Amino acid sequence: MKKLIVFLLLFSVVKFSFSQEKEKVERACMNYIEGFYEGDTAKLIAALKPSLHKIGYWKNKNTGVYDFDGQMTFREALDYAKNVMAKKSFAKPDAPKKVEVLDIGNTIASAKVTAWWGIDYVLLSKQSDKWIIEQVLWEGPAIK
Repeated sequence: MKKLIVFLLLFSVVKFSFSQEKEKVERACMNYIEGFYEGDTAKLIAALKPSLHKIGYWKNKNTGVYDFDGQMTFREALDYAKNVMAKKSFAKPDAPKKVEVLDIGNTIASAKVTAWWGIDYVLLSKQSDKWIIEQVLWEGPAIK
């Protein structure tokens, strides 16, 4: 009986810890989406590592083929958000904002983000007690 109680207690602690880490990963990813949607550089600074490596592919309307769309640096991400704010070109209220945590390790995690621009696969690292986005690989939506 004592072994069962110890096992259940240990299981509860592990589950609670995982739940807390999952919430932190989700928050980093939501800061990422909301930073771009709202033009909020503070949210992007909280979410992104200064050495960010973000690359993506956009579907060419003429050829129907996905083309490499280039890399976005940390500075370019902040500039993009500033432009959103300056032009008041915010995302529509019904724009998708979905985060799926795929895996969490001791110091690394992965997530899938769905936003108006398509899907992003995000790699994060744990810095002290905070999760921060290091790399993003994205693909724009299929054009119908």
